[in-house]
Amino acid sequence: MEKKTTLAYKFIRASVLFFYPKMKVYGEENLPEGPCIVAGNHSQINGPIAGELYFPGDHAIWTIGEMMDRKTVSAYAYQDFWSAKPKRVRWFYRMVSHLIGPLSECVFTNAHTIPVYKDRRIFETFLLTVEALKQGTRVIIFPECYDEHNNIVHQFQPGFVDVAKRYYKEAGTALPFVPLYVCPALKRLVIGKPIYFDPAARIKEEQTRICNYLMDGISELAYDLPRHKVVPYPNVSKKEYPENVREDTPQA
Repeated sequence: MEKKTTLAYKFIRASVLFFYPKMKVYGEENLPEGPCIVAGNHSQINGPIAGELYFPGDHAIWTIGEMMDRKTVSAYAYQDFWSAKPKRVRWFYRMVSHLIGPLSECVFTNAHTIPVYKDRRIFETFLLTVEALKQGTRVIIFPECYDEHNNIVHQFQPGFVDVAKRYYKEAGTALPFVPLYVCPALKRLVIGKPIYFDPAARIKEEQTRICNYLMDGISELAYDLPRHKVVPYPNVSKKEYPENVREDTPQA
């Protein structure tokens, strides 16, 4: 999708490209031709940054609508990013949350994003997503919540699967969902094999089937890599980062 951007955003993007580590893409051959939904581990801020900068092809990233409006950035950012920080430093992050509003609005309204809302405006999110998919865009989603799935990924909020139902009604084709493992420790984006939406199945069953496939697929991509620290969804201390060791594997 072509999108005009401001000079301020171009400067910010160039700065991030300079300072943020280069991420190499593996498994690009697993991407289906045409549109798809790519679901990845959030890896704190790394998922959206790496997705915007390094994911191949025309793509758009689901972004919480509150992060696109300076009036709502502070409350959302503190609660979602920093509320799990140690009490002794929370005052600092609360201050930061009040300072990043203009920057957040600039970045997320200029980047390749689709606003996501958790109220009735979710219909707007679905409409924009389906339109992007119909144009051949790959839509990247980081759907984790705070409930743990395993040591690699947290549970996926399943509502994003419903996009495939609407897409099928309008486009007449089954939408593929692709697992993505974001691995800052090894500077990699690893893409797995897709699973396809079944329009004949009940949507709740498809939510469960597709989310389980994606979460387990991301986990397998991580387990197959050399040993490393996994950046989890919650913004916790680095001392608490897990390793990509299968949970049933005896520790050395």
